[in-house]
Amino acid sequence: MRCTEFDDKGNVKTTAGEFLKSELCIQHGILPRDLRTIDTHHVNPKSAILVRSEAILVNLAHIRALIKSDLVVIFDTFGSTNSYNQSIFIYDLQERLRSGNRDSLPYEFRALEAIFISVVSSLQSEVTVLENMVTKLLSDLEDSIQQEKLKDMLQYTKKLSEFYQGVVSTRDAINEVLDQDEDLAAMYLTAKKAGSPRDPSDHEEIELLLEAYLKQTEEVENKAATLISHMKSTEEIVQIMLDTNRNALLLFELKLTVATMSVGTGALIASMLGMNLRNYMENDPFAFGIVSAATLCTVGLTLAGALRKVKVLSKPYC
Repeated sequence: MRCTEFDDKGNVKTTAGEFLKSELCIQHGILPRDLRTIDTHHVNPKSAILVRSEAILVNLAHIRALIKSDLVVIFDTFGSTNSYNQSIFIYDLQERLRSGNRDSLPYEFRALEAIFISVVSSLQSEVTVLENMVTKLLSDLEDSIQQEKLKDMLQYTKKLSEFYQGVVSTRDAINEVLDQDEDLAAMYLTAKKAGSPRDPSDHEEIELLLEAYLKQTEEVENKAATLISHMKSTEEIVQIMLDTNRNALLLFELKLTVATMSVGTGALIASMLGMNLRNYMENDPFAFGIVSAATLCTVGLTLAGALRKVKVLSKPYC
């Protein structure tokens, strides 16, 4: 596994160093199964915060980290495209780790705070971008429904769903730690190393820290849920409009068929009278007018009756 290490002063100890999993387990007192949580070969594993006797393992958004009382290990994420966020995070992490004399928080909490700030900022930026894209798309769909816009809506729906699942996973990871008093107390690694571990009920600092970023994560979650709701509502409206247009086309096709049938009735009469058979009407001066009028009346009555029936049948769907 490739990772970068920071010492207790915030200085880079190792850059992109290659370590075997067995070496990491022995060096940091963790189990092989713990490393699966931060396995960098999985681009989107489940978010988690694991508290162990000597370390805290964090997998949130674009960050995979192992935190100790005097060391932070940042694992390179395989396939990650968040290089900008990673760079900003590394800079902020170093600044916070170097502020030990000015900050009352212990080393491990400063590292955690840098991680939470980076994760929440990344989520907020992403939801803002998605919000702008979705708002513009929904506005365009109000003007006209085009195939390209429908394809965009499908893509945005998938992006929103994936993003929402990631936010929920982050929220659940924080909530899971907050629900365990023993884990909260065990996160005081500096105090434990100094020989004065915290009581399971004495964890106010870390609890406040986690709750602050949990609240911000929930705000992002609510915003994403609202966008998904708007997308679903728009999809339903678009589906109704498409169904209406389809029904209108079917109705037009049915009316055209009825009209063709009515004209066919007149053609039937004309073909019957046009046969080379004597019908004793050839010499009657009024025969042509009478037959023409009767044919037109028959066609008209057939068409009117059929259209009336179509109107009655189609009324519930219009």
